[in-house]
Parts: sequence; C-alpha cells; structure tokens
Amino acid sequence: MTRKNIYLAGPDVFWPNAKEAGAAKVALCEAYGFNGHFPLDTELDLTDLAPYEAGLAIYRANIGLMDNADLIVANMTPFRGPSMDVGTAFEIGYMTAQKKPVWGYTLDGRLYSDRVDQIQKGQDAQGDQVEQFEMADNLMMIGAIDRSGGQLHCEDAAFSLEDHLRIFRALLEKMSDQ
Repeated sequence: MTRKNIYLAGPDVFWPNAKEAGAAKVALCEAYGFNGHFPLDTELDLTDLAPYEAGLAIYRANIGLMDNADLIVANMTPFRGPSMDVGTAFEIGYMTAQKKPVWGYTLDGRLYSDRVDQIQKGQDAQGDQVEQFEMADNLMMIGAIDRSGGQLHCEDAAFSLEDHLRIFRALLEKMSDQ
C-alpha cells in the first residue's frame, strides 16, 4: 500500500523549537504509516535574497509541498489573536480547492465566539458581528474540514510541544483507522 503524503501546516514554523517540532511530527507520521512534510524541511537558500523575494521563495516551496501532498493536517490553535494562523487558513483553502482531505487540531477547545472580545453577545467593540455558529474557528475553515471528510480534534491543553504532539498523535490514530 502506498503511503499518503501529509502536508503539516500551522504556525509551528514560527516557534523557537520549530525544527524539533517538525521533526517530531514527521516521525509520528512515519510511525502511523504516513509521510509527513513540514515546511521547514525544504532546502531553500535565502541568503542572497531580499526579504520580499525570500518570502516569495518560501511561498513557492510550500505550494510545491502541497501540490505533492495527498492531504493536509493543520494546527488550528489560535495564533496572534482569537483565530488560527492566516497562512494556515490559506493552506486549508488551497488544499480544499484541490479537493484534498483536510484534518485539523486545536489546543483551544473554546468556541470561536468565546475567544472574541464582545461588548454584547454577537457584537465586537467596533460594532461588527461576531459569528455565533458554535464552531471552533471561522465557518469557512470548519466547513472545509467537514466537506473534505476530515475531522477537527478540539481539546483544551497547554500550548506545549508535548501537548501538541499528543493531540497530533490522536489525530493520526483517527486517520489511520479510516
């Protein structure tokens, strides 16, 4: 049986221990019969590039990884605000457009609406509507997972590498049972 290639998305690439986290996730994928591909595993030489050009090179490398992946597992834990990392949201959308399965996890088990500051139920400080759909994040992200046949694993946990790996492992177990 051919091993499926998983694109490992999430803000993990920004962590101080990003390489360690990526290597641990790739090893867990291997243990469950998958090939994990972490964005920082690409061989990119960015040394002579201007910051803008370096950003575009990283974008192209990540698109290449997603094009060669069979599915995505996204760390949807809130990042720099009440919602998931915006780059990860793009990657979920990209994979959804390719009709590839989307799986995700979050270490914040609260509903999205409970994470957004509201002056009254359903309204933020600027007067904008806050979604009240009882979903873990924006309805387009949850809808993408649901439509693709994947699952979102939500759990309240500390934002430690150990907890990320424990929840990631639980998701891989679900995936390998299918």
